[in-house]
Amino acid sequence: MALPVAITTEDKINMLMREGINKNADWSEAAHYDIRKPNFVIIHHTAQNSIQQTIRTFQLDHTKVSAHYVIGKDGRVVQMLNDYLRSWHAGRSKWGNVTDLNSVSLGIELDNNGKEPFPDVQINALLVLLDTLKTKYQIPFTNFLGHADVAPARKNDPSVFFPWKRLAEQGFGVWYDDSNLMSPPTNFNYVDALRIIGYDVSNLNAAIVAFKRKFIITDVSKELTDYDRRVLYNLYRRYF
Repeated sequence: MALPVAITTEDKINMLMREGINKNADWSEAAHYDIRKPNFVIIHHTAQNSIQQTIRTFQLDHTKVSAHYVIGKDGRVVQMLNDYLRSWHAGRSKWGNVTDLNSVSLGIELDNNGKEPFPDVQINALLVLLDTLKTKYQIPFTNFLGHADVAPARKNDPSVFFPWKRLAEQGFGVWYDDSNLMSPPTNFNYVDALRIIGYDVSNLNAAIVAFKRKFIITDVSKELTDYDRRVLYNLYRRYF
């Protein structure tokens, strides 16, 4: 008896690409086309109790959520979807003019309940993965974001414990120059600055909190202090 042939992820992609509207049509592949190329990376924390629970969550039909990668506290990296497939990790989201982050991003979940620091071994594994993804897909350094960045009214991950500064120092994301925090000019429009960086300012308070959770950390109130405005101005100038 012949053994069953394992179907690879590449085979699955090829089968998906051949599923047209007319199922009875002949198939003759064209020479020129593109598959989805990720241009963003969105980082999450799982808000669950273990990596095993998260993997199981992503395999249940009714949960309707997934990610490309899950990283455990011990640095174990589990890939759950091919990079070229669209996972369901960002939900209702917006960054700049992009309103469907799922279609252009890779989702990475870190095993963390949102109330604890991230172990060094976990962050080190993340940095290795990010370097691989950045190199492979030529992802701009500004496009490494958190879930709360792209969905500020709904999400707070990857929490105030996440080391965004450390990532930015390695070329993944943006951080401010704390040695050059000059006061912004009198005509500085902080709403426009948040929008230009990428935040959805339709819910301004949520955007401010998301910004402060990431860059200020110790204060996540809805008001921008003088120091907050200097940080924002410093970051804003990096986009010109």
